[in-house]
Amino acid sequence: MSKVKVGLVQTTCTADKQQNLQKAIEKVREAAKGGAQIICLQELFTSLYFCDEENYDNFQLAEAIPGPSTDELSKVAAELGVVIIASLFEKRTQGLYHNTTAVLDADGAYLGKYRKMHIPDDPGFYEKFYFTPGDLGYKVFKTKFATVGVLICWDQWYPEAARITSLMGAEILFYPTAIGWASTQDVDTNTEQYNAWQTIQRSHAIANGVHVVSVNRVGEEVGLKFWGGSFVSNPFGKVIFQGDHHEEQVTTIELDLDKTDHYRTHWPFLRDRRIDSYQPITKRLIDND
Repeated sequence: MSKVKVGLVQTTCTADKQQNLQKAIEKVREAAKGGAQIICLQELFTSLYFCDEENYDNFQLAEAIPGPSTDELSKVAAELGVVIIASLFEKRTQGLYHNTTAVLDADGAYLGKYRKMHIPDDPGFYEKFYFTPGDLGYKVFKTKFATVGVLICWDQWYPEAARITSLMGAEILFYPTAIGWASTQDVDTNTEQYNAWQTIQRSHAIANGVHVVSVNRVGEEVGLKFWGGSFVSNPFGKVIFQGDHHEEQVTTIELDLDKTDHYRTHWPFLRDRRIDSYQPITKRLIDND
């Protein structure tokens, strides 16, 4: 179909996993009531952002995918007739964990999962302690309403990930995210960081001629103020929805997927790609060694 309504769920979280799941379900219902057909939840929405520290106890938050949370969300998806994009802490087996997003179709069917490929390790974001890099490659999911690509947070900074996912046929790129400002930073630094975050994702929309939907958490947690700011970009980088930086929001916005053909025809970046010249991109650095 040409037009599809997407729902963005931007919320705060608590230390109670079941409470967070039920809150997410309530927000999914709210988005569906507003007409949303594909609803994206933020990164790791069933918990506080536990990667602010290296703590072995936090591995207890992980679960199998499919598993308890996807089972419950599948029932909701089938009941409401909506697609749900759900970011979860995956326990693959004992001692092996991933940052993973599951996609549930409008009939409740589990379509599969994407495991986060790029794993950061910075003060306050110690994700390499918890997550093994994804080994499923980049993924697209053919849902009832659109073919969607899912990437996760740190993946946002890599044009290669957006390009490959788009070339696989994604009509919309979804980015569930958990990113914020350090409480010690000044306003100018915070503003610069948010603008860079949004700009790089808008550039993915432009380069690939697709809509980009980025859903971030909001609220203060230990040492971090998550900046919210969830947004939607059209295929030429225009921000057609801009979320609040401080408040929870459930937003539904209609996308016209025919815009992809319009922009790709008038600005034919894909046509003019020189794929014969791109082999050096697979090197870590182009030097003499």
